[in-house]
Amino acid sequence: MSEYGTYERYEDDEGGAPLVERILAEMELLLRNVTILEKLSSERPMGILKLSDAMKLPNHKVRYSLHLLEREGVIEPSAEGAVLTDKAKDYWKTLDKSLDMLSENVRHLKRSVASSRKAGRGKR
Repeated sequence: MSEYGTYERYEDDEGGAPLVERILAEMELLLRNVTILEKLSSERPMGILKLSDAMKLPNHKVRYSLHLLEREGVIEPSAEGAVLTDKAKDYWKTLDKSLDMLSENVRHLKRSVASSRKAGRGKR
């Protein structure tokens, strides 16, 4: 995984796990959005070009993330670039709670997978 969450594609003998790949892609997007919010918190305002350069990402990925964050009401455009709104504090709190829930679900999944592997389920 790269600094901004680019996962290597998982593949097995049957061509991969599409559900897992979609989840990983969404996690990559979330990580990119959080990184943008962190940059705007410390260096705001910033536009697409400055963010793209700072994050070493293509403009279209940064533009899409900014669009999503604006739609959430967490950022807004200004003449100098994107800036955080008052909703950012609530966003961080909600994200923190959501990540706690995700972490617990991942722990549960890991236990289930380990248990199934030990029991030999899923063998061909």
